[in-house]
Amino acid sequence: MAPTNLSEKLFKPRFKYPETSTLVARSDRHSSPTVHSALEGDSAPCWYRIINRLMWLWRGIDPLEVEEVLSRIAVSTAERTDAQLLDTVVGYRGGNWIYEWSNQAMFWQKKAQEEPHAEKASEYWLKAANFYSIAGYPHIKGDALAEQAEVLGNKAFEQSAEGSSYKLKEFSLPVEGTKPIVGFVHLPNQGEAPFPAVLVCGGLDALQSDYHRLFRSYLAPLGIAMITIDMPSVGFSAHAKLTQDTSALHQQVLTRLDKIPWVNATRIAVFGIRFGGNVAVRLAYLEPRRIKAVACLGPIVHQMLTDSACQKRIPDMYMDVLASRIGMHYASDAALKVELNRYSLKMQGLLGRRTPVPMLSCYWDNDPFSPKEESRLIADSSPDGKVIAIPSKPLYGGYDKALKDICQWLKLKIE
Repeated sequence: MAPTNLSEKLFKPRFKYPETSTLVARSDRHSSPTVHSALEGDSAPCWYRIINRLMWLWRGIDPLEVEEVLSRIAVSTAERTDAQLLDTVVGYRGGNWIYEWSNQAMFWQKKAQEEPHAEKASEYWLKAANFYSIAGYPHIKGDALAEQAEVLGNKAFEQSAEGSSYKLKEFSLPVEGTKPIVGFVHLPNQGEAPFPAVLVCGGLDALQSDYHRLFRSYLAPLGIAMITIDMPSVGFSAHAKLTQDTSALHQQVLTRLDKIPWVNATRIAVFGIRFGGNVAVRLAYLEPRRIKAVACLGPIVHQMLTDSACQKRIPDMYMDVLASRIGMHYASDAALKVELNRYSLKMQGLLGRRTPVPMLSCYWDNDPFSPKEESRLIADSSPDGKVIAIPSKPLYGGYDKALKDICQWLKLKIE
């Protein structure tokens, strides 16, 4: 079926879909603070979602297009669930977050379908995938419209691989008692398989396809493949709830690397971003014989999970994402706090003990999600630990350099 027809079928009006900000009904919502974070972006009193301009620019989206879409959402006069929040327009129509970003994705999807040159078409498909991903952001469980955008985003992402010089291999690993794990292996366009590889553990508000830039600009030039799966309760892993065993899905991949023929199972590292850092560090303790190194970027491993004062500085959207992932859509903040304590790797008795796996952790000063002490704790738990401070200015340049330094360090460890 043609992608255009699939779009029409998925978004065909059926009933009044619940609006994203209403899906998690925590009983003790606080006034969401204004936060600036390099990885999450900027929160503001007039937006439910955190506006993540840096990451969207890094993925390859024109900032002018971002502002154009945000403007269409902002000027809408349609009904909102909260009159104070611009991105809470009800229903799949003009002004609705998912509608406007999907509409922009369809523009690039149409260009891709009409483009005769495979490489250029691949570029357009990738742009469409990026916009569909933002449409579904922050990917809260039960958001039917967002899930439909994710389906289209995955199809656009797979279409982009057809005209690309980089090979994209899909894999499926069976899991007893539940659906299989579905992931991708990104292969460099030079050299021969099996390649050394980095297993990426992403953030809780992102899809695995969002990390294509990490591969193309940083890992592929070093001859390193990239393995991705979605985090529990997101995308292809939507069937899996996030539990205190945060690394369960990624551990399944590590233990079955012999089923993935394109990578060298003896030369594997793990890279964790935000909550993915929790997964990555956990794997350093549980699978030290299978991985050569662990790197983290702004990891969430202890403080934000245990400190109620820290949690009050976190925007409502992100707290909703956490509640959604662990299946506590209607919990009080007190109940959520008790549960989040159990996700701290220090409280689990892991972090603070020594692991033989080399660990690198990067942080930004005044990061409300991951303070410097978090990265220091990770580095001190390894005999070959390292901490990198990322400068906040220039923001994009500091992020770019950090990724280059991380990937160079990983290359040294897996050679």
